[in-house]
Amino acid sequence: MNLLIALIPAIGWGVQPLILKKINGKPKNEILGTGMGALLIGIIVYLFLSPQSLDRTTFLLSTFSGMFWVIGQVGQYNAYNLLGVSNTMPISTGLQLIGTSLIGVIAFGEWSRSPYSKIIGAGAIILLIIGAALTTISDSKDKKSGFFKGIILLSLTSVGYWVYSALPKIVNADGVSIFFPQMLGVFLGAVIYVIIFRGQDAFKDKKSWKAGIVGFTFSISALAYIFSAQENGVATAYIITQLNVVIATLGGIFILKEKKSSKELGFTLLGLLLIIVGSIITIFL
Repeated sequence: MNLLIALIPAIGWGVQPLILKKINGKPKNEILGTGMGALLIGIIVYLFLSPQSLDRTTFLLSTFSGMFWVIGQVGQYNAYNLLGVSNTMPISTGLQLIGTSLIGVIAFGEWSRSPYSKIIGAGAIILLIIGAALTTISDSKDKKSGFFKGIILLSLTSVGYWVYSALPKIVNADGVSIFFPQMLGVFLGAVIYVIIFRGQDAFKDKKSWKAGIVGFTFSISALAYIFSAQENGVATAYIITQLNVVIATLGGIFILKEKKSSKELGFTLLGLLLIIVGSIITIFL
């Protein structure tokens, strides 16, 4: 049973981009639907799992955490159109891990178990950088233009993921307790994005409501990860969860039929392997 719980976020986060591309909406539809679905699951968790009460500061920081997640996710949704899912996911994952690892070391004193932890961690980050770079190798000059735009977009918006991961470390509350304010933040961030970019028509668009299933998938997977970390330990839960980038990348190639030459496919798979190895190393430091 514990293994099944651990597989939920790996599968859920892995199929999430594949579902979105099948719905074929615009980023405003995708993020609004994600926000609505996430809020509904957050309310259900709040009503039935009876989490501990939170003080105002903890509630607000958790809400801001969810809002910053939207920044990262909007960047990822837009990058799907520039890079494709099979390129976006390895690059985005690598950037997320690099940023969260550095913040953990600098702000929270992580990687301090041994005198060699920071050296090994630096090696892991180098693996992540090389892995992400390998996935961008392309034979086509037309693709390279889109790649540059996509990588810049992901680099800027990944800051949202970093803050989303860092803020909960500041508060003194368990994951289930801050789950509802985080999902509320996801919804509010999505609404703000739609309003700022004048996409109010997304509220009436059926594709936004269809994208709600992605919000369900994301939030249920996030909740499952919390329970998996409790039951299996953070290291095991984290490692199994990294399968999501494998599922998304291979799904983009074989389900969404994103074209890659044999050379591009080889470099993508090698880059993917380095990203997974680098991410696994960081969890043991």
